[in-house]
Amino acid sequence: MKQRIIFIAALFLTAFGSIDAQPVSINANMRNRLEPMKPVWAWFGYDEPNYTYMKDGVKLLSELQKMSYTPVFIRTHNLLTSGDGIAALKWGSTNAYTEDSEGKPVYNWTIVDKILDTYVYLGMKPLVEIGFMPEALSSKPVPYRHDWTPDKLPNEIFLGWTHPPKDYNKWRELVYQWVKHSVERYGKREVESWYWEVWNEPDIAYWSGTFEEYCKLYDYAADGLKKALPEARIGGPHTTDPNNQSANEFLHKFLTHVTEGTNYATGQKGSPIDYIGFHAKGSPRVIDGHVRMNIGAQLRNVSKGFEAVADFPTLKHLPVVIGECDPEGCAACSEDYHPQNAYRNGTMYSSYTAAAYARMYELSRKWDVNFLGAVSWSFEFEDQKWFAGFRDLSTNGVNKPVLNVFRMFGMMKGELAETTSSTPLSADELMQHGVRQAADINALSSISNDERTAAVMVWNYHDEDLPAPPAQVSLNIKGLYDIPARKVLLTHYRIDDRFSNSYEVWKLMGKPQNPTEEQIKILEQSGQLQMYTSPEYVDVRNAEVKIEFELSRQGVSLIKLDW
Repeated sequence: MKQRIIFIAALFLTAFGSIDAQPVSINANMRNRLEPMKPVWAWFGYDEPNYTYMKDGVKLLSELQKMSYTPVFIRTHNLLTSGDGIAALKWGSTNAYTEDSEGKPVYNWTIVDKILDTYVYLGMKPLVEIGFMPEALSSKPVPYRHDWTPDKLPNEIFLGWTHPPKDYNKWRELVYQWVKHSVERYGKREVESWYWEVWNEPDIAYWSGTFEEYCKLYDYAADGLKKALPEARIGGPHTTDPNNQSANEFLHKFLTHVTEGTNYATGQKGSPIDYIGFHAKGSPRVIDGHVRMNIGAQLRNVSKGFEAVADFPTLKHLPVVIGECDPEGCAACSEDYHPQNAYRNGTMYSSYTAAAYARMYELSRKWDVNFLGAVSWSFEFEDQKWFAGFRDLSTNGVNKPVLNVFRMFGMMKGELAETTSSTPLSADELMQHGVRQAADINALSSISNDERTAAVMVWNYHDEDLPAPPAQVSLNIKGLYDIPARKVLLTHYRIDDRFSNSYEVWKLMGKPQNPTEEQIKILEQSGQLQMYTSPEYVDVRNAEVKIEFELSRQGVSLIKLDW
């Protein structure tokens, strides 16, 4: 306990102290509802599926589901990749498909089951990625497995598993057998609640075939899936950033194929599609010795993807899943070799996430699309250095600050409420200019359907990772009518240099790579979402609650009212 007090006291010394705070006024009107607050944040993904059932993997998955009031969806690569099941960076394998000496298929679902069993046991749902190509089925299998390390370029991973199948009928049968087995193991109703996709980012080197071959791959996979379970939900194409012209063209051509093209597997018009998926990334850089994020780039990709969906009136009602939704594109590229990724351990990742997800809701209203989920491609990496600079949610079983933003989102449900700031920056403004001048000090508000809980998430975000004075926030929560006791319980949660921040505590410990058991307990505690002040009952006057607080640069607060 004494050691804990010392660390917390030291953290308080990092505050700005007497520096004048920037005044900001935020109004949240709980009577003006915008739309249902879909849990678009409750989606996560990662390259390495074999981490799923390992010690820290199970621990993190459990925490993700525990923080959510709805089943969390998980997306992983390499569910059909051939190999021994031993995890490595940007790699995983299940050996689900091999062939005997006569070329006949041999199915082995042992490792696939371990992965999907973990999700189902925890109450989660898989977004099942049908890929990558098994070695025995690849039209160009050699060389097959990569040996990638963070000092190498990401494009060195694309080998035999990226190629089209040598036999599309065997590919269809593989999918059919997988879905049939899943129904037998988990039940029809459970598998109907999943989503399925074909491949990952087929517009770049993840797919070594042509566009036409990808459509054929999709059609044969969808045909096998629907034969095994007609109610199964499939979609795609999970292409890269739609603001890139070639990716945008691929997405449009695919959506044209599924609506108007000839199905390669059936010969009929069109292909099954139950949701639309694309990816959206930002682009941080190092400028004058510090990290500069680019939230505008990511939001432009989101907007262009939504616009592409809106271009197809017959598909516009379908759910939209941003299958990878991140500040940049390589989770396993550590900051040791990629210094622009130095944002990942601290609170900059937290405030960026809060600001970006809030604007995605705004953009979905702009384009009037059915926004279902945004997959944060972030998980954990087993047996790596502490705080190694990967894009992950925890390190060696200790939660990083960004995970606490998702914990905050987990306390917001019901309907989004109208929120205004005296320093307003709209999604359109962020797309055009980023956050390069004044900070983005804004909020997202919700009220529960039973009108017993209201929540306001406030962030102080800037693209530049530089010190700055805090903001003095005056928050006015309006529209709190019909509260019999005229009092509400106010709970204030915080992520900043002092709260909910295992990284700062680890640095104060001296950055140990072999922390003691006591230090690990302290780190685990500091990685949880912490209260900024003690809960208190406050008066509701004229259906309003007013609260004032300081919020440091890159900090995030959640103010929760219960009555």
